[in-house]
Amino acid sequence: MAAGDPGIQPLTDEERLAWLRLTRSENVGPVTFRRLLGRFGTAGRALEQLPDLSRRGGSNRTLRVCSAEAATREMEAADELGYRFICLCEPQYPAALRASDGAPPVLAVRGSDKALARSCVAIVGSRNASAVGGRIARTLSADIGRSGYGIVSGLARGIDAAAHEAALETGTIAVMAGGLDRPYPPQNVPLLDEICTNGKGAAVSEMPLGWEPRARDFPRRNRIIAGLALGLVVVEAAKKSGSLISARLAGEMGRLVFAVPGSPLDPRARGTNDLIKDGAILTTDAEDVLAALAPMDGNMPRSGSERFALEEEQIATVAQDGPTTEDRSRVTEALGPAPVAIDDIVRHTGLPPAGIYVVLLELDLAGRLARHPGGLVSLLPGSAH
Repeated sequence: MAAGDPGIQPLTDEERLAWLRLTRSENVGPVTFRRLLGRFGTAGRALEQLPDLSRRGGSNRTLRVCSAEAATREMEAADELGYRFICLCEPQYPAALRASDGAPPVLAVRGSDKALARSCVAIVGSRNASAVGGRIARTLSADIGRSGYGIVSGLARGIDAAAHEAALETGTIAVMAGGLDRPYPPQNVPLLDEICTNGKGAAVSEMPLGWEPRARDFPRRNRIIAGLALGLVVVEAAKKSGSLISARLAGEMGRLVFAVPGSPLDPRARGTNDLIKDGAILTTDAEDVLAALAPMDGNMPRSGSERFALEEEQIATVAQDGPTTEDRSRVTEALGPAPVAIDDIVRHTGLPPAGIYVVLLELDLAGRLARHPGGLVSLLPGSAH
């Protein structure tokens, strides 16, 4: 995929291997991946440049680059298990997710490609769901599914499992926090198998095969849940529920956020009631969701793609020798622990945006940069030198 080229095209096996190697290399997150492709044109050329870019960013050790052998082993293991890898530029990659900020460059997929091609609604909520909450989730899921939408959720206990179960006949996508071969929780493995083998559903993950999910991986999973869907429905969520993270991410992506109200006396309803106070669409039945989504379907917002295309084009215009040492110092000095917009760095330093994007790319690969929602950046603690 060339710089700034939004075209969709299948990759060769060699190119797909290079994409997998790049996304599995140290400090290469989704945003950095896109910018590397913008600078170097292909994943193969980007892989060659990773150590030098990290060194220029101030790293005093060699960056770990995923070897061809390691990536090949993962691809062979996936093939043996009946899984496959789909890359961001390929036709089978879910269109809504592609349009979101931070879309995973490579998705591991088990199940039907047809499930990935449909417009979707996410339904999430409490793991410790009430009987009423579970019934509401099943009713919403079944009715929305019969109206033609796929149902996305995270395979957790409670509301997630209820939503998946009710959409088995119409199609559902389970988003995993660990590798596809490390499903969590174990008690939902039979449900996962049914989702992936009935010809109507699928499971996806950005994590490597063999990866055991950790607490920090669930918010990452939640951004994929939000990105796959046109809208996200929250059914029962406590004050600090992970479902509220999903709702925040969905709102930042330009998706519609729906919330089912509950009793003020039930702690599981505090998060959903607060969402309604903050502007989420009050939802009591599927028609509330379907009516709000109707104008959006087929007109997916491009929350991140246009900005990325512009930045990739600017990065690609920088001379091959890149920014000067003085430029790097000025950008690093302009950064601090507080998140700042790149436009503010441009104004503060007077440097061209293209050069600043390259310096940020180098800092990112050196493990010195933190990226925040809305495209803001900051230096990680202890990395100013």
